[in-house]
Amino acid sequence: MIVRFLHNGIARGGWYSSDHGIISGGEVLPTEDVTLLPPCQPSKIVCVGLNYVQHAQELKMPLPEEPILFLKPPSAVLPAGGQIFYPPSSQQVDYEGEMAVVIGKRCRDVPAEEAENYILGYTCFNDVTARDLQKRDGQWTRAKSFDTFAPFGPGIARIDPSHAGIKTRVNGHTVQDSNTSDLIFSVPLLIEFISRVMTLEQGDVIATGTPPGVGPLKRGDSVEVEIEGIGALQNSVA
Repeated sequence: MIVRFLHNGIARGGWYSSDHGIISGGEVLPTEDVTLLPPCQPSKIVCVGLNYVQHAQELKMPLPEEPILFLKPPSAVLPAGGQIFYPPSSQQVDYEGEMAVVIGKRCRDVPAEEAENYILGYTCFNDVTARDLQKRDGQWTRAKSFDTFAPFGPGIARIDPSHAGIKTRVNGHTVQDSNTSDLIFSVPLLIEFISRVMTLEQGDVIATGTPPGVGPLKRGDSVEVEIEGIGALQNSVA
């Protein structure tokens, strides 16, 4: 799994191995000696709304005919282990566990059958949302864009995105339990659709949507998004 981290105050990249720890530049570093950073530095975070069949059914909404897109700013990025800050203007901040795609090289107008050539890998993502502000505003920019509202990590792994288990836990209790086989629009179709709208740069992140079971977080909570083959993204709420 590809990771970025701080070691002795210096940002570095490397690989995480459950057997050996973190391997970087020929060194093997114990995980307790490093601080994880977001595994890439996106120029933009493209998010997809309503992309699980069961989530649409949960909301009693028809399946979308095309992907529903919105953006989160890079300033919202938060690494694994970081604190999600509850904005004073919101009374309801929700978790939304998701699988995210990390783009490996610059691309534009990519056919679905060629999308694999532009994927670096996959990571865990939490599309943190101020739900009350989302309802109040009638659009999603403010509700999705607060600093710390885009946690992702802990690293980037290669998996089969068409059939991976995805779970979200709050304080150890499972609140979302689904599989990416329930996605309405597959990863290749999303890359085709999005790259027809905007150029995707190396390191950009596409969050593919959340399964059913979204709900509120409270200050002091611990929230964890786990995806089969990747690992778990854990954050606390302050």
